[in-house]
Amino acid sequence: MSIKSRVALGSALLVALLALGACNNKETAADSKDAVAATVNGTPISKKQLDQIMAQQAQQGLPDTPETRKMVIDNLAMQIIVAQEALNKGLEKTPEVKDQLEMTRQSILANAYVKDYMKSATVTDEALKAEYDKFKAESGGNEYKARHILVKTEDEAKDIITKLEKDVKAFEGLAKAKSEDPGSKTKGGDLGWFNPKNMVPEFGEAVAKLEKGKFTTAPVKSQFGYHVIILDDSRAVTLPALDDIKAPLTQQLQQQNLKKMLDDLKAKAKIEVKDEPKASASASASASAAASAPAASASASAEAKK
Repeated sequence: MSIKSRVALGSALLVALLALGACNNKETAADSKDAVAATVNGTPISKKQLDQIMAQQAQQGLPDTPETRKMVIDNLAMQIIVAQEALNKGLEKTPEVKDQLEMTRQSILANAYVKDYMKSATVTDEALKAEYDKFKAESGGNEYKARHILVKTEDEAKDIITKLEKDVKAFEGLAKAKSEDPGSKTKGGDLGWFNPKNMVPEFGEAVAKLEKGKFTTAPVKSQFGYHVIILDDSRAVTLPALDDIKAPLTQQLQQQNLKKMLDDLKAKAKIEVKDEPKASASASASASAAASAPAASASASAEAKK
């Protein structure tokens, strides 16, 4: 096993230890009907717990082999031994450790609640059909293949339009020479196929009005600058059938329902912020730097709304 794999395994085992609960609670361990994989000073590591950890490791690409299982047990045993020593010193009673244990407890309970909710969060056929109809309305219609030239000023755009009126074949060269969009500049302004609904409104509306082979005779202003657009082709959008996207659509609805449930719980809760959080100096500096960054990086394929 590589050093990288061992490091990943060791990190995961620290989390796995929390799942073991109070590691020196022998009464709880005695009540368990799980098969025991190992014991550490009388505290069992159940086979079920070991299997759960191995399943988590498998998701990280680590194989479930006798060697890996032995390493898991060795690491857990060492952590349990150290945890027992911490308990013997009464460290669980210190304010810092008590806070951490309570936060871990809350996290486990919250995750358990979400898992329990998701088990019963069924999605009806009616809701699925409504979501599919919404998807069709948002994604249907036509999609377009177009090129554009993005410049900073209206006069620059007008000058380009004048040149195109004399020779439309000059579009590619003008895009490579003058466009401010680094994403399409080197491709002669080519944006490929796109749905106009995914573009900024001004751009999408202008494209939808063009005829094949025609270009905009007036500059199209957007938040990125001034565009000159030429339409190469258009076609009807082909959408997948409901059955083909039923699984991801169901998952999407479940996530939406989960968010609504959590938002409702939060709305009903009484939350009192005693001390307004303040940004650290480093965070403030980062925010300031981001605000002053050049806007040019946003232009490229950035006509699409992310």
